[in-house]
Amino acid sequence: KILVTGVAGFIGSHVAEFLLKRGDTVIGIDNMNDYYDVKLKLVNLDILRAYPNFDCYIGTDDGDICTTTIISKCKPNKICHLASMAGVRYSLEHPKLYSKVNIEGFIHILEEMQKNGIKDIVYASSSSVYGLNTKIPFCETDEIKTCNSPYACSKLSMEQFARTYYQLYGIRNIGFRFFTVYGPRGRPDMAPYKFMKAIHEGKTITKYGDGDSYRDYTYIDDIVAGVINGLDIIGDRDADGESNIKCE
Repeated sequence: KILVTGVAGFIGSHVAEFLLKRGDTVIGIDNMNDYYDVKLKLVNLDILRAYPNFDCYIGTDDGDICTTTIISKCKPNKICHLASMAGVRYSLEHPKLYSKVNIEGFIHILEEMQKNGIKDIVYASSSSVYGLNTKIPFCETDEIKTCNSPYACSKLSMEQFARTYYQLYGIRNIGFRFFTVYGPRGRPDMAPYKFMKAIHEGKTITKYGDGDSYRDYTYIDDIVAGVINGLDIIGDRDADGESNIKCE
């Protein structure tokens, strides 16, 4: 039995669908915030609700990571924490919101875990934590001193709290620093979606900066493979967020 937070989102819905297809019981929660069109999230939920081994709490206090009591009610074996306020640019305008949802919401999940004896969680961090680091390629062992957005700071704070809860309470955790994810049902605020939509509609593509920037993207199926691998191995050994996992 696996709790998936942010289950109606892009990555959350794909991870949940994989788990459901292989026969796991999935409990999903999502507060259905309107950072992007909620209709897209409802489409994701319709896909998941076709599975008899799926249950969800949507748009209620139990669907919100800052207030949920689902962990004590359902006692999941493991947690896949993908709920988050996303987006670097939006965080510059709403830094307190990112602190509340990403940091305080994560702490609430960790507190509920330690109160209920749940020991295993994988969660979404972000490649944004590398900030202004100049060494290429980035590496998990790189020292990080130059986060350059409230979003990045919130994700790095999550990593620190995860490590602390492992030290204090033995909560095993693996954080994934996702590099911009794309694919079917992708978020409409991200460049791949915007570019393809503009091409489809015969409109000019808007690109920020001077044209010199470039970055890596990760296909959703590869992200799902990594998250599932993390979920499968985390109960088999201690994990404090420092583990490197090779996915083939």
